[in-house]
Amino acid sequence: MGSYSELLKVPGVARIIVAQLTARFPSGMLSLAFLLHVERQTGSFGIAGLVLAATSLGQAIAGPLTSRLMGRFGMRPVLITTLGVCASAVVAIALIPPVLPLYLVLGLVAGLATPPVQPAVRTIYPKMVNSRQLTPLFSLDASAQEIIWVVGPVVTTFISTQIGTVWGILFAAVMMVAGGAWFISSPELGRVRIPRSKRKFGVVLTRPAVLLATVVGFLLIGACAAIEAGVVAVFGHGGPQAGIVLAIFSVGSLAGGLFLGHTPIGPWSTARRMFIVFFGTALAAFAMDFWWLAVTLFIAGIGIAPALAVLFAIVSASVKFSDTAEAYGWVGTGQLIGAALGSALAGFLIDGNGAVGAFWAAGVLAALGVAAAAIGKPWHPDLRGRDASPIPDTEPVAVTPS
Repeated sequence: MGSYSELLKVPGVARIIVAQLTARFPSGMLSLAFLLHVERQTGSFGIAGLVLAATSLGQAIAGPLTSRLMGRFGMRPVLITTLGVCASAVVAIALIPPVLPLYLVLGLVAGLATPPVQPAVRTIYPKMVNSRQLTPLFSLDASAQEIIWVVGPVVTTFISTQIGTVWGILFAAVMMVAGGAWFISSPELGRVRIPRSKRKFGVVLTRPAVLLATVVGFLLIGACAAIEAGVVAVFGHGGPQAGIVLAIFSVGSLAGGLFLGHTPIGPWSTARRMFIVFFGTALAAFAMDFWWLAVTLFIAGIGIAPALAVLFAIVSASVKFSDTAEAYGWVGTGQLIGAALGSALAGFLIDGNGAVGAFWAAGVLAALGVAAAAIGKPWHPDLRGRDASPIPDTEPVAVTPS
């Protein structure tokens, strides 16, 4: 824990972590808020899953595009524009009548305009700390973001069930604007300039480590999305149990990230962490009971933040600084497509087989994540004793003495 306290003493680190967490806080609210609201309006988890899938699809398409645009126009202009459009679409979903095509269009627009806060902050981090501190910073960030998933579902469930689903979405929109404004005003966004990439769009995805991180992230977040839908289906709208179980799931991730954050990153690191997620998820499918789900999902959660921290680190160590934002955009796209697949698949399996169907989907996705990480071991960077900083865009030029 000493390295974490050392990190937080670096000027600006604590502030930028809290600011970006606040800006991203609606991420822990909107999926559940949309799920509760659309299901209540239409009476179908399948339709609710389609709206979530449309939102995630929009985010997936926009991720690498808006991230790359930050290198062309600057971080602040891109963040301000996307924030305004996204917040408007979210508010519209809360207030319009229950018309499925309109829900899908607005969900897609909200996704397309999601502010690229995560790629921005991941790009800023290497410029704020020394190379020795970068991997622990990724671990701390991946762990701290679980606060979003601990508090967000509880707040959303309470507001949506006790006050109304419309207010659950509107509260998330207010948090989006307030947090986004704080992050955009952070001094670090003015101090760090992302160089314009000299490579064609999408070329960074051919880097083996970036592709590996994208595929594994796709499967990991797909499993998490299916679990979220399954927990909501088990406990419904009658009380806070769904939010509490999802919070416990995230507490497991927070604990895993903090305690495994110092573990050296080797070629098998991703596979081992994904196996923890699979093991807990597989156990969860055996009983739809509050305490059983709380315990088994806590176990599954232990692997999530550590797995994400490894994915962030191997991407950082494998690309040039000018390509980091786009690379993280592609990784985010993989995760969001996974969320879309997990939500939609879980929604239809819930309608056909009950809540347990969502856990079947989550278990299969997690198992595929273990397999992908194992198959990708030859392309997984070994960062034991290595620097995880991005590759400099300009290399020293050797001069031969005359």
